[in-house]
Amino acid sequence: MKPSLFRILLLTLFGLGSHIVAADEVPVAVAANFTAPMKRIALEFHKDTGHTAQLSFGSTGKFYAQISSGAPFEVLLAADRETPARLVSEGNAVAASQFTYAIGKLVLWSPKPGVVDQKGAVLTNPGVAHIAYCNPKLAPYGAAVIEALKSLGVLDAVQPKLVQGESIAQAFQFVASGNAEIGFIALSQVFKDGKMSEGSSWILPSNLYSPIRQDAVILAKGRDRPAARALIDYLKSERSKAIIRSFGYEL
Repeated sequence: MKPSLFRILLLTLFGLGSHIVAADEVPVAVAANFTAPMKRIALEFHKDTGHTAQLSFGSTGKFYAQISSGAPFEVLLAADRETPARLVSEGNAVAASQFTYAIGKLVLWSPKPGVVDQKGAVLTNPGVAHIAYCNPKLAPYGAAVIEALKSLGVLDAVQPKLVQGESIAQAFQFVASGNAEIGFIALSQVFKDGKMSEGSSWILPSNLYSPIRQDAVILAKGRDRPAARALIDYLKSERSKAIIRSFGYEL
């Protein structure tokens, strides 16, 4: 006996309802340097899976404190590998889920052409009074800046000029607004679709600082959440990798 039209409709509606229920929201804490690529990845993630990534951006150090205090994040995209590992050791993240999703690059930038040279001489230029960077205690990119300045042998000379932002996003705003003539920021903030934005910049040689390996991890609150696992898997997809590379990151 052939199934009735009514029965077929019921089965179809049930299937659609199951799909709707399966789609979920996943709260994600994202390091500020990864703002632009993650917004694009989140859009593609929703299109391809139906899940929605609720994104919060900030410094890795502040996210660590919030997660340790019970913040409802299910996934962390950190600006380092140490913070996810620490959360794992403290029982606040899933060990098997941790992986490096990007390797960041540091750039010295000015929105004005002809200001930043390709050797970093501008750092000690008397005409430069303010150099923006982010808090090295909260943001791994800030720690990389201090390491690079030591490698260049100019830390003591530029120390009085340093203007500290809470996050790499705030450091960028200092420079973009003109409150600092130049600043150390993430390459991804001024690099999009394979092109640098206007202004002048110097991508610091990688031998001046330790690799900025950025790790993602499923947090304890996302341990049994399919959407959290789906996002981690999506970050490993070729579609996500292409987006990440387009913002200047290495993989």
